[in-house]
Amino acid sequence: MLKCNYDSLVLESKRVIRCIEMSRGFTIKGVLFDFDGTLTNPGALDFSEIRRAIGCPENKSILEFIDTLQDCDQRNHIVEILTRFEMEGAERSVPNSDVETVFRFLQSCNLRIGLISRNGLRPIQRALENFHTLRIDDFHLVITRDDDLKPKPSGEGVRFAAEKFAVQPEEILVVGDYVYDIEAGNQAGAVTALLRHPDVNISFCAESDFVISRLLDIIEIVRLGLPLLPGKMPGEFLAPFLEGLDLQDPDVIIPPGIGEDTVAVMAGGETVLVMKSDPITFVTNEIGYFTVLINANDIATSGAKPRWLLNTLLFPVGTTPSSALHIMNEIKMVCRKWGISLCGGHTEITSAVNRPIAIGMLAGTVEKDKLIDKRRMQEGDQILITKKVAVEGTAIIAGEISDRLRKLGLRQEQIELAIKLKKEISIVKEAGIAAEHGGISAMHDVTEGGLAMAITELSIAGNHKLRIHMEKIPFYPITEMICEKLHLNPLGLIGSGMLLICCRKEVCPELVEKIKSAGIDITCIGEVGQSGVGVEAFQKGEKTAWPSFQTDEITRVL
Repeated sequence: MLKCNYDSLVLESKRVIRCIEMSRGFTIKGVLFDFDGTLTNPGALDFSEIRRAIGCPENKSILEFIDTLQDCDQRNHIVEILTRFEMEGAERSVPNSDVETVFRFLQSCNLRIGLISRNGLRPIQRALENFHTLRIDDFHLVITRDDDLKPKPSGEGVRFAAEKFAVQPEEILVVGDYVYDIEAGNQAGAVTALLRHPDVNISFCAESDFVISRLLDIIEIVRLGLPLLPGKMPGEFLAPFLEGLDLQDPDVIIPPGIGEDTVAVMAGGETVLVMKSDPITFVTNEIGYFTVLINANDIATSGAKPRWLLNTLLFPVGTTPSSALHIMNEIKMVCRKWGISLCGGHTEITSAVNRPIAIGMLAGTVEKDKLIDKRRMQEGDQILITKKVAVEGTAIIAGEISDRLRKLGLRQEQIELAIKLKKEISIVKEAGIAAEHGGISAMHDVTEGGLAMAITELSIAGNHKLRIHMEKIPFYPITEMICEKLHLNPLGLIGSGMLLICCRKEVCPELVEKIKSAGIDITCIGEVGQSGVGVEAFQKGEKTAWPSFQTDEITRVL
C-alpha cells in the first residue's frame, strides 16, 4: 500500500494535490463512503450517551458489545435503543455541503458509488430525507449493519462491494472520518481517504493513503485514479511534480516547467548547454525526419544551435532489418543536412509497442548572454507567429489517412499539397534570425495541443497574461478544408513549424521584415499583458473564449 503519515498529505485548500511519493499507482473504479460524519456533518450522534444508555463500556465499540450479549431479548432491546438514538440523530443530521458536487462529479465519471455504514438502514434512509437531491437510489450499493456481513473495521464489506461492482478491491476508494473506515479499506487492499474535520479533535491514528479536510477534495483524489487521455500529461498533475523537484544545482539556470521547451545548464565559462527530449508517436511515415526536426525546433527556441542527438528507436516484433535501417538512415541524413551530430542512442525490437516509436534527446549550446529565457517577458511585448496554424498536423493527417480524405472528397493534388507542408516543420531558420536580431523575450515551438495549448503554455512559462486577436490568426486553406471534413478545430491540432515569438515593441517592425525577407510568413496576433497567467482572446474587439482541448485534435482521427 501507499501508506504515509497523514499530516504530510492534507490537501491544499485550493484543491491542488501536492506531489506525494507513492509506493504504487492506483486506478479508481468505485467509491465507498461512510455515512455519519462523512456524507453528513459530525455531531449528530453522541456515542458516549448511547454507551451509557445501553451499558456499553467506554473502551468497547457498540456493535462488538452487542455481539457479546447472550440473551436474545436483551440484545434485541439494546438494538432498539440504538436504533432510536440513530433515528433521532438522523432527524437532526445536516448534509455535508460538498455532497451534491462530489456525487455529480462521480456520476459524470461513470464510477460505481456505494455506502458502507455501521448504522441501520432505516436511520440512513431518514437522514437522506434531509439532503437536497441525494437519495438512496443514487448509490449502486448500500451496506449497513442489517446486512449479513461483518461490520467495519472488517474489510469484508469492502470486498463484497468490489465483487458487486465487478472491480478489484484495490480499485475502490474508501472514504470515512473514523479509524474503522480506514482499517476496513486497508484490510481489503483499497485506497483510503480520511476526512479530518478541522473543528473535530481526533484521538486515533489511522494509516490512510490520503487525509482531507473537506469532502470536495475527493474529486482530486479520484482524478488521480482515472485513466489519462492520449497526449501530453496534463499540467495540473505535472506542475506539482516539477515543483517538488526542488532543484538546488546552481548550474541549472532554466529548470523544467510547464511551457518550457528546454532545460539549460551552465557548461563551463559562459557557455550554456541546452537539452531537450521528445518522442514521435503520431506518425509512421518519415518518423526519422520528424524526430530530428521536432527536437531541433525546441533547442532553437532558446537561441541555441542544435548540435548533438541521441535517439532511442523502439520497433514492434516483426520489424525487418531493412525497415529499421531505413529509419536509422533517414535520421542520419536529416542530421547531416542540419549540421547535427548523431552521437548514438538505442535500438530495440519489443512487444511493448505496435508501431515504431522514436525518442530523440538533443543538445545544443549558446552563450549565456544570448540565451532566451521566457521569464524575461514584459507587458507590451508583441506576440508573433510564423507560417500558419497546424503545419505539422495537416501534413501528418494527409500522409497517414490519405485514403479517407479522398473518400471525403479531397483531390489528390490537395492531399499532396498538405503532405508538402512537412517541409515547413523546421523553425530553426526563423528562430536563428530572431535570436540574432535581439530584443526577443521568448520563443515557443507550437507542438502537441496546437496553437491553443502553445499560447497557454507560453503564458504559464512567462508568468504573463497574453492578449490574442483571433481574427489575425492565419490558416492554410488546405488545413481549414481538412479540418472541416474531419470535424476538427485547427487551433487544437499539433503545429510544429509555427514559431511563437515575443519581442519588444520597438524591434517588432524590423524583425518582421527580416523574417519575411527570408521567405517566411510572420503575423502579429497579440501582445503581452500584465503579470499573471491566462489568455484573453478577442474577436474584432469583442472578448471571446480562448479554446482549450483535453487532448490534441489529431488523436480523434489517428
